[in-house]
Amino acid sequence: MTETTEIDRPSVSTAPAPSPLLSVRNIEVVYDDVILVLRGLSLDVPQGAIVALLGANGAGKSTTLKAISGLLKTEDGEVTRGEIIFNGERINGIDPDKIVRRGIFQVMEGRRIIADMTSLENLRLGAFTRSDNEVGADIDMVYRYFPRLKERTGLAGYLSGGEQQMLAIGRALMARPKMILMDEPSMGLSPLLVKEVFAIIKEINRDLGVTILLVEQNARAALSVASHGYIMEQGKVVLDGTADELRDNEDVKEFYLGGAGDQRKSFKNLKSFKRRKRWL
Repeated sequence: MTETTEIDRPSVSTAPAPSPLLSVRNIEVVYDDVILVLRGLSLDVPQGAIVALLGANGAGKSTTLKAISGLLKTEDGEVTRGEIIFNGERINGIDPDKIVRRGIFQVMEGRRIIADMTSLENLRLGAFTRSDNEVGADIDMVYRYFPRLKERTGLAGYLSGGEQQMLAIGRALMARPKMILMDEPSMGLSPLLVKEVFAIIKEINRDLGVTILLVEQNARAALSVASHGYIMEQGKVVLDGTADELRDNEDVKEFYLGGAGDQRKSFKNLKSFKRRKRWL
């Protein structure tokens, strides 16, 4: 009689998938108690990832970042529905300085550096929530990523647009954030500087493990560094997927990557209306 042996089978893990670092769940945002800007927006940002948030002007991208960072209050805006969960805790309704202390720092559209302070003073300002003695070491770390800033000892207002963007990102790093919200980092920069800034963003994410939610109209640049992306239209997400999936998507090519080419020679070939109607 032949003896049978039990076949070893690999064990299948039943552990739940890890929760995202940031989860925005079905939020609505209203300005001045009247204007509805976000209409049930949801998105997730995994720990250590770069996630791109794309869309046309007025889609609600910047409002999304301000809702996360608590800055809506400065513009008479309010999250009226849904919740924002960061690192397992609800943060909508918390003051902006407390959100910074929890690990979120926003790099605003237009840089927003303090023009009549030096580059070094701007960097030190980024560490205002810290009480440790390692600020000097972190300034040296910022200079390693942005060596040009070390050479610029004058007022920050005299920096070029690219240097101001580097300073804004460096100031964010000084807070030792778990997550950076970046709003249009390519705005006003030359193609060469855009390439340089995005390469540094990818390097920071890789070296420091900082999670990044990136709002950007330059979809090609954003998808070159992101692992996942969301596309917004009229205050809600209409499409999401990996960066590769979005780059290969025909709708994304037409609307955001300039992929329509010569197909738009007549209204017969114009598919924008059908695609937009399907999305919304």
